[in-house]
Amino acid sequence: QLQLVESGGGLVQPGGSLKLSCTASVNTLDYTAIGWFRQAPGKEREGVACISSGGGSTNYADSVKGRFTISRDNAKKTVYLQMNSLKPEDTAVYYCAADRGHPFGGINVQAMCNREYGVHYWGKGTLVTVSS
Repeated sequence: QLQLVESGGGLVQPGGSLKLSCTASVNTLDYTAIGWFRQAPGKEREGVACISSGGGSTNYADSVKGRFTISRDNAKKTVYLQMNSLKPEDTAVYYCAADRGHPFGGINVQAMCNREYGVHYWGKGTLVTVSS
């Protein structure tokens, strides 16, 4: 059973930056695609950024392109979300999610982000509040 723990959330002023971390309790993260999703109050959950198991493919929501960067360090079993130029509309609970792991071929990360395709595990989330 893979467990995901998010950290790094908090209160930040508009224009500021935060870096979220998602650490997995698993023998290896080498075959697992990871995504960051968020849910704002009163809104549906949406995919923010997703990354393939090896890090070679990424997908971003249009609303965060150019501001957010997803990356991973498989040796540390950790995936990061660097968030710059934060806006009040980025306020949400941010969740880390993972697929089941595919040693012989990964899932499509665009599909993972757009419709939660292949997502099997979820973290409990970390709150990001962008406010002055």
